[in-house]
Amino acid sequence: MNENAGDPGESQPDRAVLKILVLLAALVFALGFYFLWLGRIAVELIISGGGAAIALGIGVLILPLLGVWMVGSTIRSALDHQRLARRIRDEGLELDTSDLPRRPSGRIERAAADDLFLSIKKEWEADPDNWRISYRLARAYDHAGDRSRARDTMRRAVELEKRERESGA
Repeated sequence: MNENAGDPGESQPDRAVLKILVLLAALVFALGFYFLWLGRIAVELIISGGGAAIALGIGVLILPLLGVWMVGSTIRSALDHQRLARRIRDEGLELDTSDLPRRPSGRIERAAADDLFLSIKKEWEADPDNWRISYRLARAYDHAGDRSRARDTMRRAVELEKRERESGA
């Protein structure tokens, strides 16, 4: 028997994750079908033999190839970010934002997010090659609303963590 059966709060995150995974699987399946359909059309255009049809077929063939690359890189990034998030959580290094003031939307108030960012930035300046601190800085950028720098810093954290894993440190 499930120990958590009496506690509905314990299964909520699992259900939410399962719903997201099912939705993502359905979207990837639909995109796969669409990419195959486009590929078939491209091949038909190319084998039709007309100059314009061949050029159009090559152009149409590029679309599913780009789509597969984009879906693959997005999934790979999401898995990398999840791995880092899991490691940060397991090491107890998550940013604690529970006591920060929030807007009615649930987002952290701008001034509080900026203060959080400045404190994490000081940590990062002391050790910029630490993936854990880079991860925390990426999250602080995100809370402060700077999505572009958050993505760049998260990419750096992923690369630093990968180097650490490969070196066995």
